[in-house]
Amino acid sequence: MLLSLRREMARRPSLLLFPASAMDAFNFLFIPEMPLLRFYSFKPNHHESEQRKHDEAPFGLSSSVGSPARVQKLIASQSDALLAKEIFDVASRVPNFRISCSSYHILIIKLARSKHFTLVEDVLIRLKSEKLPVSPSLFSSLIKVYAEADMPDRALRTFYKMLEFGCQPLSKHLNRILQVLVSHRSYIRSAYDLFKRSHRYGVSPNTASYNILMRAFCLNDDLSIAYSLFNKMFKRDLLPDVESYRILMQGLCRKSQVNGAVDLLEDMLNKGFVPDALSYTTILNALCRKTKLKEAYKLLCRMKVRGCNPDILHYNTVILGFCRKGHAADACKILVDMHSNGCSPNLVSYRTLVGGLCDQGMFDDAKKYMQEMLLKGFSLHFSIHRVLINGFCSVGKIKEACEVVEQLLGHREPPHLDSWGVVLPMICEENDKSRIENLLKDILKVEITRNTRLIDAAAHLEEYVIRKAKSRRH
Repeated sequence: MLLSLRREMARRPSLLLFPASAMDAFNFLFIPEMPLLRFYSFKPNHHESEQRKHDEAPFGLSSSVGSPARVQKLIASQSDALLAKEIFDVASRVPNFRISCSSYHILIIKLARSKHFTLVEDVLIRLKSEKLPVSPSLFSSLIKVYAEADMPDRALRTFYKMLEFGCQPLSKHLNRILQVLVSHRSYIRSAYDLFKRSHRYGVSPNTASYNILMRAFCLNDDLSIAYSLFNKMFKRDLLPDVESYRILMQGLCRKSQVNGAVDLLEDMLNKGFVPDALSYTTILNALCRKTKLKEAYKLLCRMKVRGCNPDILHYNTVILGFCRKGHAADACKILVDMHSNGCSPNLVSYRTLVGGLCDQGMFDDAKKYMQEMLLKGFSLHFSIHRVLINGFCSVGKIKEACEVVEQLLGHREPPHLDSWGVVLPMICEENDKSRIENLLKDILKVEITRNTRLIDAAAHLEEYVIRKAKSRRH
């Protein structure tokens, strides 16, 4: 049989439709003493049609082509979805041969992933006509492909296609489709309509279903509908979860209804729920934006009692809130609380605090926290030491400004150009030559970077030098 196949291929090269790998597929599918099946990618002419009828006469397509498992394996092995489809078509034309449901499943998903969506519909129609039992996993896979392809219309049609096949959709199918639909603002109402009709199709929405729609309506500024969905859960004997509460709290905070969010948090706690870290972050942010700093601090203290240890994000949120509103001294107390609760400040904590203290003219305290940063190995952003050096200079504390510069140089952190432009002229005004000399020695020990720019910094002294020279002449 294999010898006759090779002779036939040598006699008529036009039959060599596939590369060598496909020829291996021929050898796999057609066992010895089985009929020869040919794959045509073109319409044969009259002479070839007559020749084919003559060649197939001794064997006939009515003979067995192997088991459905062989066909399934051959289809699954093809990386080209169109080639898999052609193999499927040839096998399906064999009389009395029934392709397995798994082969249909494999081919449909191959075609869908290759974006041959019209062919997917064709194969589904053929599958329906065969009246084979269809697994829900086929539709799960299809919905996933349509979700990845960002095709909400086809995902929605897949739900109704399941019903056509007599395949009962599950809550997970509903949720997957709802998620695809609500990702497009124009499909939120379509998702809501499907959600409301789902009971007619024997699908019971679960808490996750409600959460998907609640989040969508909150983001769409339809808070009233989100609240209505939340209340309907209780009527449907469904319990909201932590995410349900958090979605509503975020929606309320987005609408600046922070009191409603706090009340919802209290209701959540009274019902025995333990809010997650993100729920607390949402409320703390909202309270700080509304300048309700005492309430924010109280909530921060209550978190540990309520079973949720504050983390660095919670502390930094409140520190930022206090510093923005001119209460940097209170923010320092929060830093002490962090240490007592086993949470270490990070770069954001110190940078926020130093900046807040400088804004209030508390430069000595800011310097203390800058030193603490350096000792802990944090790299200072130029904005931190710039505001500190400039601040000391602005109040005439040249010695303290120079100490900051010296400490930076000692940690190989050269000051920024702006800082040099401020501090050097003031040192020269005081005629502190020894300090200038010591600074220059330290500077030469530090790698010069483009931000150091000593030459440019010296340019700021030009006016001073000229004025000094003129005074000496007189």
